[in-house]
Amino acid sequence: MRWTVTICRAVAKQLPILPGKVLDSLARLLADIECSGPVRGNWPNYSRLADGRHHCHLKKGKPTYVAVWIEDKDKVTVEVLYVGTHEKAPCR
Repeated sequence: MRWTVTICRAVAKQLPILPGKVLDSLARLLADIECSGPVRGNWPNYSRLADGRHHCHLKKGKPTYVAVWIEDKDKVTVEVLYVGTHEKAPCR
């Protein structure tokens, strides 16, 4: 089953200032979610958060970059809510 993946407007604004390695990892993650769904246990430091949200690391080291997304099982959609440094990531 294919999932529809969208990026919120705040993330779209953030994309031009992200490092190239992070953008490459994000593109791979989005393709992975589209093909296999939002549960990505094969990504580094993946975990489920509250309310159907998920997160994983896109780049290790300092600073660490993460992605946070939310799933809607009824509509088979995923929306990426945040891409950026771990320190500023929404944790709840």
